[in-house]
Amino acid sequence: MNKQIFIAFVLFSLLVSTSNAQNDNSLLWKIEGDSIKTSYVFGTMHLMPQEDFVLKDKVKNAFNEAEVVYLELDMDDPSFMADMMKYSMLEEGDELKAHMDSTEYVFLNQYMNKNIGVGLKQLNRFKPLSLTSMIMTTLMGKQLASYELTFINMAKEAEKELKGLETIASQIAVFDKIPYDEQIDDIIKMLKSPEETKKLYVNMIALYKAEDITKLFESMDDYFDNDQEMMKSLLFDRNENWVKQIPEISKKQKIFYAVGAGHLGGDKGVIKLLKSAGYIVTPVLD
Repeated sequence: MNKQIFIAFVLFSLLVSTSNAQNDNSLLWKIEGDSIKTSYVFGTMHLMPQEDFVLKDKVKNAFNEAEVVYLELDMDDPSFMADMMKYSMLEEGDELKAHMDSTEYVFLNQYMNKNIGVGLKQLNRFKPLSLTSMIMTTLMGKQLASYELTFINMAKEAEKELKGLETIASQIAVFDKIPYDEQIDDIIKMLKSPEETKKLYVNMIALYKAEDITKLFESMDDYFDNDQEMMKSLLFDRNENWVKQIPEISKKQKIFYAVGAGHLGGDKGVIKLLKSAGYIVTPVLD
């Protein structure tokens, strides 16, 4: 499994959680403690086919109980799109074409023109991650739904406050740790093996729908077997940062947290970290 395929799914939060209990398959967890208001954390997929999208009653009920909604990012912030554009651009003086050879440029330019309708000349100032985002939407090839956008709309309708656990700058900085040349190489490998990408995509959706969090976490661990430093940057460090915030955030209000579900599981996941901090964290089953 090449890294770029997995990174692409991380970008869209095609990650799911795990727990230590065999029968605790759930993407929704209740957080309780003497010093906080009862809150919930839900593991999401940012994008998935509309036909596979389901918002279960248990999630709706938890959302309705909450007073404030926290996503990874406050995507409803008026400055969100401007910040996204800003941090998706290469530094002044750098160009996308500088990170690939002529053969790679021709191949990628042809693909982008044919499938996206925009060539590399127009994208020369963008980071490779931006290309990955565009490419993944074409590989998915279906009408897509988003848990985050759904929660944003639900929050607006219910007049709930919406906030974010981190900034777009800090999130993109995680991906910037991967050399751009390496990102380009992996994008091309992904495009030359689309069936592998689609197979991973279909499998992850099936496991996500089944809330089979243990198998999904084990798969994720396998993908990162040779890059534990990336695992640390992409998941563990961010998990610790979020968990440090949760006690203070949930101190006075009931919160509904929705983050990429891969952040929930494992020994360094949000669930385990919250338990280690003394909170009662239990799966909400169907």
